[in-house]
Amino acid sequence: MSNKLNGIGASNGIAVASVYVLDEQPIVIPKKDATNLEQELELINSSIAKAKKDLESLQAIAKEKLGEEKAAIFEAHASILEDPAMAEEFTALIKEKNYNAARAIDEVSKKYIEMFGAMEDAYFKERAADVKDVTQRLIRYVLKMPVLDLASISSEVIIVAEDLTPSQTAQLNPKYVKGFACNVGGRTSHAAIMARSLEIPAVLGLRTILSTAKEGDVLAIDGSTGDVEINPSDKSVWEAKAKKFLEEKAELEQFKTKSTITKDGYDKFILEGNIGSPKDVAAVLENGGEGVGLFRSEFLYMDNDHFPTEEEQFEAYKKVVSDMNGKMTVIRTLDIGGDKKLSYFAFPEEMNPFLGYRAIRFTMDRKDIFRDQIRALLRASAFGPVGIMFPMIATIDEFVSAKKFTLECKAELEKEGVAVGKDLEIGMMVEIPAAAVNAENFAKHADFFSVGTNDLIQYSMAADRMSENVTYLYQPFNPSILRLLKLTIDGAHKHGKWAGMCGEMAGEPDAVPLLMGLGLDAYSMSATSITKARSIMSKLTLVETQELAKKALECETSSQVLDLVHKLMSDK
Repeated sequence: MSNKLNGIGASNGIAVASVYVLDEQPIVIPKKDATNLEQELELINSSIAKAKKDLESLQAIAKEKLGEEKAAIFEAHASILEDPAMAEEFTALIKEKNYNAARAIDEVSKKYIEMFGAMEDAYFKERAADVKDVTQRLIRYVLKMPVLDLASISSEVIIVAEDLTPSQTAQLNPKYVKGFACNVGGRTSHAAIMARSLEIPAVLGLRTILSTAKEGDVLAIDGSTGDVEINPSDKSVWEAKAKKFLEEKAELEQFKTKSTITKDGYDKFILEGNIGSPKDVAAVLENGGEGVGLFRSEFLYMDNDHFPTEEEQFEAYKKVVSDMNGKMTVIRTLDIGGDKKLSYFAFPEEMNPFLGYRAIRFTMDRKDIFRDQIRALLRASAFGPVGIMFPMIATIDEFVSAKKFTLECKAELEKEGVAVGKDLEIGMMVEIPAAAVNAENFAKHADFFSVGTNDLIQYSMAADRMSENVTYLYQPFNPSILRLLKLTIDGAHKHGKWAGMCGEMAGEPDAVPLLMGLGLDAYSMSATSITKARSIMSKLTLVETQELAKKALECETSSQVLDLVHKLMSDK
């Protein structure tokens, strides 16, 4: 009997194949105390050595199948494995509390998984999965449990699991593994990112797939829509879907090398990529990105055991700017605090840290830390066009002070005889409603705006988008949000400045026609969304998108706005 489910489409494609249930022997952590402390410490060391060997092998497999950039995930895993802070915590629990090795690893890993898992930024949230992947492998070796080998699958299957780790995903052979469906996970998980590179369809966040699908069942999945059907009643429907998908995929492939141009010849829109590390640049360029609209610099701080030095930061920024080869790189200054913590710095306890001591509020208070970053950014600007972007700006005074500090650092460097680029712009994130409402005045001082829609929406709607009870209020298409966007874009244009967007909305297919009509100049998104956005723009005239935006601003609800978009796109 057919059974339909819907989850999160995490990697595009259609697949129909037999179910392979990933049923790993669960880890049970023994609670008994250690009897021989040295033996427990040695057990950890020998298990780390085995796990390290695994990671080297996985990195080699991933490099061959996925390329250098995706294989770097396992470098990050190796750094977790070799993290001296974690090793010290393992040792302390064994020596001071008589914990056995498995319990010590489990206790420490839970702390880090909870810390990263609580973060709102999807990029850092995924570090929780990395820590879990590495430490579970370690615990399995400590407890002498088998570690699963998915590379040995030799018939066509769709994997059904609670979750897939990066190390499991890297082992998948697309010749046999036609897709996977998991209870948990989302589009930004490493497993999803790797699935997209392997071109394996994936549907995540299904919640009940593991208890619903059994070995021997046939599973059909649509990685675009998130639709899943167990024992499909009509396979021809799925075959037609697969044919259509392949035709659309071939069309999008052409847009990697095409110019960004509307149906009526407007060619001023810029499509860019969001990145979290220098390794992400390759995917932006590969997908035809015309710049980097958001480089989250905080990864340099969060992947560290100290505030990174000016030199360490300069090398990372220089690499990105050089690799972009003359295309603009917008780098956000340290956006820390709120849900993003540092292991080596204690932020004050606050009732509401999201509205507290974070981002520009922290960096302008700690100019000793900020100076290193600003100097590194200014030095990197000698290697190509750079936009320095301040996050969480609420008032004109705040922006003017941060800009003044940046220009003082620039004067210092020039006095020292250090080169600073001429194509340097100083701009700001628009993520606080007060900044959007006052955009026209901000534009007198800022060189550009970039809208962070994720925060702008949750601050405007007074709804934490991580809270399941109020997710219905996360409404990018609400007319109130569209009006804030119009104020921002018009405010920038009034003073001859450009307005971009680096929040998730920029790459949302339903949002692109509206943003075009509102006059947004630069669209920064995940690299894999670029060709789709370019394809949509090629099918629309500027006039019809402007008409759409005008009607949308007169709507009362999100659903009315979306109806207008769908009506416009239905015959494209």
